[in-house]
Amino acid sequence: MGSTLGRLEAREPISKRNLNKIKKVGKKMSTEENEQTPSTPAAPVEAVTPPVDEGDEWGFVGGMDETVVHDDRLLPDNAAQTAINCGFVGVGGGGGKLAKAFMDLGFNKTILVNTTDKDQPPGVDAAHFLNVPGADGVGKDVNLGKKVLSDNSALVEDACRSRLGKLDWLFVLAGGGGGTGSACHALHGAFSRYLKSLEGEGSVVYIVSKPSAQELLNPAIEENYAALLADVSAHPHIVIDNERQLQLLRGKVGLLNMYPSANATFAKQLGQVFKLADTASDISAFDANDLERCLRTPGRIFVGSTVVKDTSTRDLGASVFQGCLKGSPCPAPTGKPETGMLLLLVTSAMANDPDVSNRLEAAAAYVGGRANTLFQGVYVNDKVPGLIAFVLFGGMN
Repeated sequence: MGSTLGRLEAREPISKRNLNKIKKVGKKMSTEENEQTPSTPAAPVEAVTPPVDEGDEWGFVGGMDETVVHDDRLLPDNAAQTAINCGFVGVGGGGGKLAKAFMDLGFNKTILVNTTDKDQPPGVDAAHFLNVPGADGVGKDVNLGKKVLSDNSALVEDACRSRLGKLDWLFVLAGGGGGTGSACHALHGAFSRYLKSLEGEGSVVYIVSKPSAQELLNPAIEENYAALLADVSAHPHIVIDNERQLQLLRGKVGLLNMYPSANATFAKQLGQVFKLADTASDISAFDANDLERCLRTPGRIFVGSTVVKDTSTRDLGASVFQGCLKGSPCPAPTGKPETGMLLLLVTSAMANDPDVSNRLEAAAAYVGGRANTLFQGVYVNDKVPGLIAFVLFGGMN
């Protein structure tokens, strides 16, 4: 062992000079090998001739455009004129009946979701109805309703995607007090995913009805409504007060048609706002961006309308504002709303009258002072029975 180590230590270390010698020897050996091996000529590369098809010469143009996939379950487009691309989902019995009122106006992008087919309104095609499995109704048990809807959230999301298609805004309608409608917020994740997956630019807006004073005497109904209101309070939402609706319609329609008439009146009121936002004006227009700003602000939304026959009154602003409060199914505005909207429909005679124009400006200031931001539109229509006004406030806590 010792002699071997000695021999290893006695070897000359690999110096830079020795390393150069090794490189030269290696290069010489490589040259000799190349001289001994005759070079083989490379095979010629064969050119590829593309197939000639003059008919497909421009087939690539538009090849990367968005492809529209047609689903046989897709509902027809909305026939109602509207500035926003929207759809409606009625949840539960009360929500389904309110959703049908929008369907009757031509909002075809509407589906009704329920835990029993017994609440399917007459005249509603099966393509607009989704009966989720798991319970034949939930008997005003909001906890059971939330469980059933949560368990079937994927089914509801798929129904929205396949039947409603691409939308920007989704209005979820529910009757407060029932077990299914009061549980509708359990589907909020599914609704939000649906809009996001199709790149919807809007959001989910809730429209919930408050039970009448007589109905609120039932503790279960009162608790269910309170739970629903707490769930939607952080989102844009409209509250419809059934007691106010009954007072507005009492003596005008029979008991059987009370709620159908109330639903139809509210749907027409909101539908007119959507339509006017899509209508041009030579004076002042309220457009889609203004409407979306009002709808997007979190908090409660108030909607009201009125007609003023006498435009000569000095307090036209107060008449417009108070008339919209009285003619609204919504609870009165509270606090200082973030956004406000005033839409006025006038005749040509009104528009050309300097005195009326001055009073209209005063009315705008009267309403606008009650909101942080006011959007306004004035439209000339000689068919209106008087000065028609629409007021909307958004972002109320």
